Amino acid sequence: MKESKNINMARLNLLEETRYEKLPVSVFPDPAKASVAVAQRIANLIKDKQAKGESAVLGLATGATPVRVYAELVRLHKEEGLSFKNVVTFNLDEYYPMHPEAAQSYVRFMKENLFSHIDIDPVNIHIPDGTIALEDIPAYCLEYERQISSYGGLDLQILGIGRTGHIGFNEPGSAPNSGTRLVTLDDLTRRDASFDFGGKENVPTKAITMGIGTIFKAREIILMAWNQKKAEIIKKAVEGEMSSDVPATYLQQSSSVEFVLDADAASELTRFNTPWLVKDCYWDEQLIKKAVIWLAKTLNKPILKLTEEDYNNHGMAQLATERGPVYNINIHIFNKVQHTITGWPGGKPDADDSQRPERAQPAKKRSIIFSPHPDDDVISMGGTFIRLADQGHEVHVAYQTSGNTAVWDDDVLRFTEFAMDFIESQGQDTKGLAGLYDNMRSFMAVKKPNQPDTLEIRKIKGLIRKGEAIAGARYAGLPDEHIHLLDLPFYDRMKTEKNVSFEDDVKIVMELLQEVKPHQVFAAGDFADPHGTHKVCFDIILEALTRLKATEDWVEDCWLWLYRGAWHEFEIHEIEMAVPLSPQEVERKRMAIFKHQSQKDLPVFPGDDAREFWVRAEDRNRDTAKAYDQLGLAEYEAMEAFVRWRF
Repeated sequence: MKESKNINMARLNLLEETRYEKLPVSVFPDPAKASVAVAQRIANLIKDKQAKGESAVLGLATGATPVRVYAELVRLHKEEGLSFKNVVTFNLDEYYPMHPEAAQSYVRFMKENLFSHIDIDPVNIHIPDGTIALEDIPAYCLEYERQISSYGGLDLQILGIGRTGHIGFNEPGSAPNSGTRLVTLDDLTRRDASFDFGGKENVPTKAITMGIGTIFKAREIILMAWNQKKAEIIKKAVEGEMSSDVPATYLQQSSSVEFVLDADAASELTRFNTPWLVKDCYWDEQLIKKAVIWLAKTLNKPILKLTEEDYNNHGMAQLATERGPVYNINIHIFNKVQHTITGWPGGKPDADDSQRPERAQPAKKRSIIFSPHPDDDVISMGGTFIRLADQGHEVHVAYQTSGNTAVWDDDVLRFTEFAMDFIESQGQDTKGLAGLYDNMRSFMAVKKPNQPDTLEIRKIKGLIRKGEAIAGARYAGLPDEHIHLLDLPFYDRMKTEKNVSFEDDVKIVMELLQEVKPHQVFAAGDFADPHGTHKVCFDIILEALTRLKATEDWVEDCWLWLYRGAWHEFEIHEIEMAVPLSPQEVERKRMAIFKHQSQKDLPVFPGDDAREFWVRAEDRNRDTAKAYDQLGLAEYEAMEAFVRWRF
């Protein structure tokens, strides 16, 4: 009886925690564990159907989200004998127009990630045809629906979710009873796909997709989402009102749907982001800081003006009772936030550093700023970069990749033409360079979307960005010998290889770290970078430091600071060091960014923010300063923010 009571209490507690959620959600620590769980459910379905002599009819998705699921299914086939001979598949969508052998084709994606590695009968594979004539599409879509019905409907449909809230390519405005059809892609969807196509202008404007009504007929639906970039749209889909503005909200009507998320994708859900609204909490320092800042922002009040009534009316009565009186809590958090502010990012010499974010000693520090692309350093922490140099620290900058992907082809021709004109003006022969120029121009004339550039073109693009990086670092105050162009091999390898080793990249970074033996390392912590380069670069740095920590004593005294700014900024409660910038320093930072001329006006990959990088950086730095001001702290022109990573 007691055990039954405990179970019932556990269920009630879970219901209270998830009361904002309008459909079932399972959260896993990371995408790998979540993918294995989904793959196992698919495998169990296949086996159950095999035992009954029936076909397992699967609705499949494409994109980065299901890749690990497919890899696990392949492993189950090869290592544990899972057969797919009784499996029939229907894919959600395909770009239109799209040739099946094109690099971006979902036919090719499915072959490379699943079908070519298992024993499925090719006759049982169904993927929308991106080559049929426009006038034949309506009849084709009806036939696609008829084929699904002929197998008795979908047993299981797996889905991803786009940042517009689309499932399949059912963009905002899609009807809940829609069937398979030709659709127009949302601009944000096309921007998100731009990297795969070598620029948004190459992304098809249309696609053939199963409709929401088609998806709803599946007997089981699993929607998967990984990483922080999906957190905002997941919150809308799970907790928001049903709306055609977010098509995934229609899944709230289904009794057979489950969202499978990793911790990052689930992070904006109420039970994780503001847990005090749904349950009693263990109030550690970080959660108290987060909650008090949230309360101040919610009520648009300075921290020191928050009252006990404010706490009680906003789910924080437990905190007030356990740690109160609330004014003492307010003072404590106000001081914690105030102590993050420093004009001395390298530490203030001969000062009490007990309440400062950085150590006072040694007075002159060796610092390495790692920049994934050749402009991330000045965009994200240009003011701090300049200040470290001005304050006499031994500052090094390490550009981890060449950044050659993000240079327009026109610039290659322009720089080559300049070189030819200059050589000719010196009375020298330009015949060899002219031949190279003609070859590059001919290649560009027939170049396919996202086709890797020739070695010569990549070299010139890399040199363009190298020159800009050096100019920016010099402007920030660095001598040339402190400017390191690492050109990590993974960057070009990933354009042509599927399984890339990062071993030599790690060794290159280790060599630089051993040479400098820094007291400070600054690394990009903006993992929302749409191309994933920031995360790869950070993982390489972390692996290098972790290995060195086992053998090098100096690593114990090396602090790793993360910066953001190119794509997003840290939340105020996360910030551990905030460096205020004067109006003059904001202008100096802007001038350093301007040295990167190939990224001005309209960069090749602007992401989903229409502003130029320098405008984004200034706006975000001013927003950070404004947020501090609104909490009741000093008012500054701008602020750059950092979080310490403890390894």
